Amino acid sequence: MGWNPDRDALSQILGLLRESQSPDTVVQQSVQQKLEELNKFTDFNKYLIFVLTKLTTEDEPTRSLSGLILKNNVKAHFHQFPPDVAQFIKAECLSAVGDPSPLIRATVGILITTTASKGELSTWPELLPRLCEMLDSADYNVCEGAFGALQKICEDSAEFLEKSPDRPLDTLIPKFLQFFKHSSSKIRSHAIACVNQFIISKTQALMANIDAFLQNLFHLAMDDDPDVRKNVCRALVMLLDAHISSLIPHMHNIIEYMMIRTQDPDENVALEACEFWLSLAEHPICKEALKPHLPKLIPILVRGMKYSEIDIILLKGDVEEDESVPDRSEDIKPRFHKSRHTIRHEPMENGGSGGEEFADDESDDGLDDDSSLSDWNLRKCSAAALDVLANVFREEMLPVILPILKETLFHQEWEIRESGILALGAIAEGCMNGMTQHLPELIPYLISCLQHKKALVRSITCWTLSRYCHWAVVLPDHTFLKPLMYELLKCVLDSNKRVQEAACSAFATLEEEACTELVPYLADILKTLVFAFKKYQAKNLLILYDAIGTLADSVGNYLNKEEYIQMLMPPLIEKWNILKDEDKDLFPLLECLSSVATALQSGFLPYCSPVYQRCVSLVEQTLNQTMAHAQNPGQFEAADKDFMIVSLDLLSGLAEGLNGHVGQLVQQSNIMQLLYQAMQDPMPEVRQSSFALLGDLTKACFQYVAPCISEFMPILGQNLNPELISVCNNATWAIGEISVKLGPEMRVYINLVLTDLIFIINKPNTPKTLLENTAITIGRLGYVCPNEVAPLLQQFIRQWCISLRNIRDNEEKDSAFRGVCNMISVNPGGVVEDFIFFCDAIASWINPKQDLKEMFHKILHCFKEQVGEDNWKRFTEQFPPPLKDRLSQHYGV
Repeated sequence: MGWNPDRDALSQILGLLRESQSPDTVVQQSVQQKLEELNKFTDFNKYLIFVLTKLTTEDEPTRSLSGLILKNNVKAHFHQFPPDVAQFIKAECLSAVGDPSPLIRATVGILITTTASKGELSTWPELLPRLCEMLDSADYNVCEGAFGALQKICEDSAEFLEKSPDRPLDTLIPKFLQFFKHSSSKIRSHAIACVNQFIISKTQALMANIDAFLQNLFHLAMDDDPDVRKNVCRALVMLLDAHISSLIPHMHNIIEYMMIRTQDPDENVALEACEFWLSLAEHPICKEALKPHLPKLIPILVRGMKYSEIDIILLKGDVEEDESVPDRSEDIKPRFHKSRHTIRHEPMENGGSGGEEFADDESDDGLDDDSSLSDWNLRKCSAAALDVLANVFREEMLPVILPILKETLFHQEWEIRESGILALGAIAEGCMNGMTQHLPELIPYLISCLQHKKALVRSITCWTLSRYCHWAVVLPDHTFLKPLMYELLKCVLDSNKRVQEAACSAFATLEEEACTELVPYLADILKTLVFAFKKYQAKNLLILYDAIGTLADSVGNYLNKEEYIQMLMPPLIEKWNILKDEDKDLFPLLECLSSVATALQSGFLPYCSPVYQRCVSLVEQTLNQTMAHAQNPGQFEAADKDFMIVSLDLLSGLAEGLNGHVGQLVQQSNIMQLLYQAMQDPMPEVRQSSFALLGDLTKACFQYVAPCISEFMPILGQNLNPELISVCNNATWAIGEISVKLGPEMRVYINLVLTDLIFIINKPNTPKTLLENTAITIGRLGYVCPNEVAPLLQQFIRQWCISLRNIRDNEEKDSAFRGVCNMISVNPGGVVEDFIFFCDAIASWINPKQDLKEMFHKILHCFKEQVGEDNWKRFTEQFPPPLKDRLSQHYGV
């Protein structure tokens, strides 16, 4: 390459690179601007690579910084680089792979893999052969630099390497395996890390060498270097998921080894090893393989749950009172809106969603008290492992865990006691049946621990109690519920922020479990939660809103008492007035108000107007900003649609709570035009909430929805896509609500929706809630337009009956069954082949209204007459006895 830098230009760039390391942000910004201007010069990137690879007189941080700026340029603009610049960079990178400085080697490696990941591996044919060749170099720096670059390429371009027609992995993987026994630990570590990239995808080249890989891994099991041990553990965890058959012959020894590594003096190794138990628990062989090892493994996991001295320092474990210390904004995790209200119509009406598919994915490991530590650490992993193993072994784990609990729960050292309380909480789900006999003794003990002098003990006790609170709730006379509730409420007002947080979360769980059992204590509960408004800093306020919203969901209309409203609403409205429209702290407050409005019903009327108007305004602002961004992305940034989603949900809560009273507010606003726009938003969550609101407004004040139906109905029809479960569910529910209100006029829309609804009800693996909802809506369509729907009865009647046989009696079930009876009277032939399913569905009613019961009676007797006594007798012989008895008893057939 005949390129030489201009001396003045080089010194100017070096000056900028040195300046950019200044702590002064103003200087940094000025340098940033100048560097961006230099980007316009094609040779600027040649200067950067020259400083990184050739300018050995310059200090290492400046050279490395030059490489990192070049990496960003490559990432953003590599395809615009002139060919000579691109070629120069590639050549210089390869020449500097073995730089004597580890920092420069690492930077060169990053630059190589960034260039390669821009699709350049295919146009840089010499790269892999050259790096492979360098692995055999006698110069350690060259070998290590090449391995560093290869490891990054394997991480960033694994898919390309696997699918490349040249099959580079056929050469690379055997090559990597040769270095597992290298004298340098750094190289051994690189070699395993490279191969590990291809375990999960079961790359052919690795599978062909799996025995050699395992032999080499076992050879490194006791390596002195923690990085090597960590990579060995990582490999074994991945092999468990991807290629368990290769491990089964060695499983006993691997378990023994992983127990040693889970206690490794290096926490990173221990954490990697601990992941093994989480993975193993997912495999059918877990119980058989682990059973002999439980007496050794469980104590190891419980020891891993103890806070280390460093943990306690990081968690400020010695700071007991910190309630008046304001939260820093970086302490508050970003919060995403998760609505309790947007899955419309839940036929299993028991406070749950009636369908697991809507369950919240976040696992509650009770370890958020560690939030100022890294997100995932040995303590959390050990507790999670104990939790999943308790679910595998259930009561069989008790003989091992109970003596450990006895020893730890009453230990003099608070750190050990705390780990015992955590272990007790971790086994709650899996070992509940076996633990029940010990709870009358343990619950009072735990309640006493809520007064422990150490905040970390009080906070973990809150969590563990929340894991057992459903046991306390179901006992008569509130023997345990009352003390548990009052002690938790004291902790809600603790002087330590971590305890406040844990207590508030635990109390929300207690509310969900206890529901209306809490009604006698509402005054005391509200007094405490309202007082917490005065004490709490920003982070815990968000959890407090959740506790209040959950209380409203749990006790419902019992909250609608003047004294309770006077306690609860002023602080909520005060916060509502303080928060600005663009403040994300509005989310939890809006969610909370949504629950409160639904619970208070008419009691919310004095507060509804400003709340309603602000929600409409937030929806409008978001839609306007979305439109402005679409038209001019350079000038307007994209809107945060969570503001719109959460506002639509609160409007749903208002419509549900205020019912007809919401009509006046709807009349005076442009909500219908906004809803029309929101229903067409590309973001599924926005549509989901829009359809929920449409259904609620249809129920509450249909006169204002009616004029828009011809525009809304085609949009609802387009959203009957079962791939988006929640969107489809709410669209289906809204169609059903509209049909009931619209009556026979619905016939013009039947063709828009019926084919899709029949497809959904017959689709295998459709989630339960969506099936129930679809069946109810089809029934309702048949109720108002039997002549239009009845001809297709045969296409859905069997699945319809199966879907609705398990839901309890309610208004929606009533209207759906009336619809099916109407359709059968129009097209009795449509039900003949599946009449046994219809009989079964009828029998699922506990207490149908008299006129509905008469409809059932008429259909059954008509069929009996049609087929004749003998055929009917033969037909009913195939009924299960309970069904036969029920039909005979209630309908005389």
